[in-house]
Amino acid sequence: MPKELRNPKHEVPASRRRIRFFEIRVSSFIRPSSFVLRRCASASRLSTLLAAVLLLSVSTFVKAAAKGSPGNLLSLEFQFPSAAEKDSDPTLRLRGQDARQQLLITAKFDSGALGDFTRRVAYSVSPANVIKIDKAGRVTPLSDGSAIITVKGPDGLSATLPVVVEHFNEVAPVNFPNQIVPIFTKTGCNGGGCHGKSSGQNGFRLSLLGFEPAEDYEHLVKEARGRRLFPASPENSLLLLKATAALPHGGGKRLDQDSDDYKLLVRWISEGMPYGKTSDPTVTGIEVLPAERILPLGGEQQLAVIARYTDGSTEDVTRSALYEPNDKEMAKTDETGYVKLFEQPGDVAVMVRYQARVAVFRATIPLGAPVAHLPKPKNLIDELVFKKLEAVGVPPSEICDDATFLRRACLDIAGRLPTTAE
Repeated sequence: MPKELRNPKHEVPASRRRIRFFEIRVSSFIRPSSFVLRRCASASRLSTLLAAVLLLSVSTFVKAAAKGSPGNLLSLEFQFPSAAEKDSDPTLRLRGQDARQQLLITAKFDSGALGDFTRRVAYSVSPANVIKIDKAGRVTPLSDGSAIITVKGPDGLSATLPVVVEHFNEVAPVNFPNQIVPIFTKTGCNGGGCHGKSSGQNGFRLSLLGFEPAEDYEHLVKEARGRRLFPASPENSLLLLKATAALPHGGGKRLDQDSDDYKLLVRWISEGMPYGKTSDPTVTGIEVLPAERILPLGGEQQLAVIARYTDGSTEDVTRSALYEPNDKEMAKTDETGYVKLFEQPGDVAVMVRYQARVAVFRATIPLGAPVAHLPKPKNLIDELVFKKLEAVGVPPSEICDDATFLRRACLDIAGRLPTTAE
């Protein structure tokens, strides 16, 4: 046996010498509902049962603590791209009738905590003929002009945001890679289980997740003698009849006729299915707001997604992006960018995809137990582990003895228990 394992004075990370009376099923760091008691050398069945009861009681207590009040509400603030970049002009500017903007309403508490109130405030617009805003905070232009958005929240708090709409009557041709391909990705049409697989589906093939828009254009517009699209009557195009389930479709209904995506497809077909100019800007990257947030059990967060283009412009693509949580037992998402957490503490990430670009939103959901009297870190690993324990509200266990540490080290390194001689 290596000398350093026999030497009780050998300095090992404090975080590795702390007894774990139970194993933790990990999604990213902890999932209390999956606590499984670990075998202890001298533990009897009775002590195991008592430990289980204790753990269930503690779990119930800390869950209640995790749902505690974040403090007194101080203010409500708007968040959108220029505001996030600390623009000196806090005005929201929308250019053209295709412009959209997902607003975020962030609540600030006296404890320093932040909360998402985007769907918990009342919106009003004055005058009402320039823009409209839905209950989820999405702004749509109606005409050129200026307007004021007012939000009213709890405790009489409110906030206002000036909005300017310009060039509403200027309509730019639809760009196939930038505007049409993302629709197929969001609706799952170009996924690996549908038309995106190598052999396609029922004679129609798309590139996987839209990575080859030129090929998609060829398959959609020119293949099969162009029978999938009907410019003379766009609504009667085979593509739309199947997507809306007006004709039998193996993938079921994918679009509603009153949706923005359906209307954009109709417009693209009526324009003669343009691909786009070589001089048109292309996407260089996307950004998700907020990028990370500490949330309570069962919390929620509205996301906003911004695409950045080669000409320096930005575009809100929140409703055009695809959202996928890395753990569907911890969170669910919808096509509007709304994230709803379940009663599970831990870390969860939501991958946001738009065209070939990806961004990630990360949420930390603390367990809520008090963390005090952490041991002094002995190395970098200890510092990172203890910092994480404080952030997620998971108290450390007691220091283990050498035999316990040796058993754990052997399991981690060799995948077996130490022998009697060892």
